[in-house]
Amino acid sequence: DETKEASLNITTNELNNLNISVTGVPNATIPLNESMPLPLKRNRRLLDPDYVPIGPMYWDAKAFHRSYMEMEKQFKVFVYREGEPPVFHDGPCKSIYSMEGNFIYQMDVNTKFRTNDPEKAHVFYLPFSVAKMVQFVYLRESRDFGPIRRTVIDYVNVVSEKYPYWNRSLGADHFMLACHDWGPEASFSNPYLGKNSIRALCNANTSEKFNPVKDVSIPEMNLRTGKLTGLVGGPSASRRPILAFFAGGVHGPIRPILLEHWEGKDDEIKVHKYLPKGINYYEMMRSSKYCLCPSGYEVASPRIVEALYNGCVPVLISKSYVPPFSDVLRWKSFSVVVS
Repeated sequence: DETKEASLNITTNELNNLNISVTGVPNATIPLNESMPLPLKRNRRLLDPDYVPIGPMYWDAKAFHRSYMEMEKQFKVFVYREGEPPVFHDGPCKSIYSMEGNFIYQMDVNTKFRTNDPEKAHVFYLPFSVAKMVQFVYLRESRDFGPIRRTVIDYVNVVSEKYPYWNRSLGADHFMLACHDWGPEASFSNPYLGKNSIRALCNANTSEKFNPVKDVSIPEMNLRTGKLTGLVGGPSASRRPILAFFAGGVHGPIRPILLEHWEGKDDEIKVHKYLPKGINYYEMMRSSKYCLCPSGYEVASPRIVEALYNGCVPVLISKSYVPPFSDVLRWKSFSVVVS
């Protein structure tokens, strides 16, 4: 019985055959603990559907893998066709709320999980974008959340009157996805949507009634170009001169305290309100061992995922935040969690 670990072993000869180029220099030497992706040769065993992921970052890798493989075979989503862009079937793809638009787009173009037969669906997607509602429905400076609330109420009423699926489960097999701070508030426009339905939220804050039993914490990404190009990789920890780094707006109760303690007071801990001119944010992450991720007014922040992509250990300083996929991932194995 060959161990699964064996499929991850790479011999010295195999490394020599990779012909890796670093910054345009062929066959440059790369330390084995670098976090940049290596162009590994395709290993038949790594592509084996029976391969089980291993490592301490999973609560139960085998159980997760079995569940995942079953999902790949069976899981189907029905997307309601009602509603017109830009509020429905559309969303931002190049902003801090890019997960909303990217998910809607993927559901449109990727037919792997989508079904046109609602009788075959396991879940039903309500394809509205809270970020687009804020842009096109909300009246700026009005402080009136009513138009957004009515939009959600009207949409649920339309699909519940036209189809039998909402009423048969009172929304329990329906889901919405939102990365805007107002996503939780929008979900409570309809009591069954907030209480029964699956809410996929970047703003996964239990103090704002995020329910880990039924809701899903979604990673937030600020995709300025719409792609991940240039965001993944970085040097090993031994080549990162900065111990900890943070730069961001000063809002909420935690960040002012962080700045009071550290701003301009320690060469190893770089804490800024805003980065000085000419300094690249992602380069600072790649030069840091730990990336501080303090909550602002809301818990959602793209810097948590950006830190992981840049090989920087995220330090989550928040109250009531449920990290993404925490039912599968053991976050304390690759992050620091501070009350």
